Amino acid sequence: MLALERRNLILEKLQIEKRVVVSELSQLYGVSEETIRRDLEKLENDGLAIKSYGGAVINDNSNMDMPFNIRKNRNVAGKQRIAELAAKLVEDGDHIMLDASTTGVFIAKALKQKSRLTVVTNSLEAIIEMSDVSGWDIISTGGLLKEGYLALLGGAARAGVEKYCVDKLFLSCKGVSMEYGFMDSLEIFAEVKQSMIHASQKVYLAVDHSKFDQDSFCRIDTFASLSGVITDQEPEARWLKLFGSLGVECIYPTDKTKI
Repeated sequence: MLALERRNLILEKLQIEKRVVVSELSQLYGVSEETIRRDLEKLENDGLAIKSYGGAVINDNSNMDMPFNIRKNRNVAGKQRIAELAAKLVEDGDHIMLDASTTGVFIAKALKQKSRLTVVTNSLEAIIEMSDVSGWDIISTGGLLKEGYLALLGGAARAGVEKYCVDKLFLSCKGVSMEYGFMDSLEIFAEVKQSMIHASQKVYLAVDHSKFDQDSFCRIDTFASLSGVITDQEPEARWLKLFGSLGVECIYPTDKTKI
């Protein structure tokens, strides 16, 4: 097993259990305790964990993103609900855009029953997910591949987005704030999403309930740029009031739509 694979597995355990023990990890992965300590030191240096006596705990205050394969296993049921609701907004023959979020991959999977779609995306994972669908045009934005994210970013990605005008964009974010709008943790992600918004006639923010009332480092845009917000639970009344005042449709599972 490669060191990167082992560290990702340790991160998965940290996400679930919130703490890990060096001796247990050593036995689990068949490596020395010193190797595990080096793994934990690397995770701490990356801002993802905090070393403690005999192990480590998750760094819940970190502004850094977990690797893609860790994030995609968070709140799977919620992302599936969001994806099914998003798919209902897409018509056969639509031109759509998906960002490089884990939720975007779930949406890509939910769209597979549609016909003649054109999909523009900067997500390598979404491209792989859609690669077995016939009759679609799948367009990569191009760009710089960022380690651990399976996302194409930078100036080339923005230029790739700006070539098109799509019917609908589905994007996610790291935080949804009444004061600041919707936000991401890294400027390089926020910039591509801003270009996607400008290239889309309708913009849908697809976020699970945990993103509400969360700030992040970089602003993407205000809620006024949105056509709708798709989430996995009914938001608090104050959020519904805000979206309603802006003419932003809020879409969430009801008793009739729950999966």
